[in-house]
Amino acid sequence: MTIIPDWIPVTIAAALFQVWRTALQARLRGSLTPAGAGFVRYLYALPLDYVLLGVTLLALDATLPPFGWLFVALCLIGGIAQIIGTNLLIMAFAHRNFVVGTAYAKTEAAQLVLVSVVIFGAHIPLLAIIGIMLAVIGVLVLSLAGEAITPATLLRASMQPAALCGLGAGSAFAVTAIILRNATLILPTSTPTLLKAMLVLALANTLQTLAQGSFMAIRTPAELGKTLLLWRRAIPVGILSALGSGCWFIGFALTNVALVRGFGQIEILFTLAVGHFYLKERAKKSEITGLATVGLGIILIAAAGIR
Repeated sequence: MTIIPDWIPVTIAAALFQVWRTALQARLRGSLTPAGAGFVRYLYALPLDYVLLGVTLLALDATLPPFGWLFVALCLIGGIAQIIGTNLLIMAFAHRNFVVGTAYAKTEAAQLVLVSVVIFGAHIPLLAIIGIMLAVIGVLVLSLAGEAITPATLLRASMQPAALCGLGAGSAFAVTAIILRNATLILPTSTPTLLKAMLVLALANTLQTLAQGSFMAIRTPAELGKTLLLWRRAIPVGILSALGSGCWFIGFALTNVALVRGFGQIEILFTLAVGHFYLKERAKKSEITGLATVGLGIILIAAAGIR
């Protein structure tokens, strides 16, 4: 009998929460700048983050583990990388639609695998290499939107604002995953996995809220005011952000981040459904082909990790 690893249902939940949250953020872009739409996910998630941390402490009958400045620094760096990735993702939506903008960012999983090889010297199975190739081909199909694949069209596609923003978002999210995974690893080994994840979530989100909130208060105070005025629309974004991030961090604490993010590309299927039924977007045939190819490639990456 095959036992499904704990990180698989946790990752599915994370993907569902993230798609739902990102769809609501996409709706906010008409009222807020990308920075403002990104900020609400941190600001309005913060209360629930501490509720989740408190409930975890009570349920486990535990206390907060000791941690030092290195842990705080990793949470800050990972949090800032996530801010950058979120803003780039929302900017990508303005250049193309919700589905395609998200798909560009999904190259994060392939980027994570490449970083693991180049920086950490990890061995990547052939199945994962095939998956990476398929994911890249899928992104090219999305970029070219049905055009013939030639050197000229490839160059033009790579310079599209949506491609640059989406790929940049994927890189930033890859950095976030690696850094926050390392943050959980430096906590005492006796600390329960769930508590590690909730502590990273609460601290990282606190630092994100303080950092971006302070920046906006100085540079764009009017935009900061809008995020407070739109609290009815922003609260659901915050709730979904807290739940989604919590699940991602639990997954990171349970296993390799490339594996979690690789399997998490099931989000592509959820994204297509949200774009079609909720945002009433109609995908082109070439976009559906590209999405399917990206999804297949990422599934192969995850399958290689499971094997």
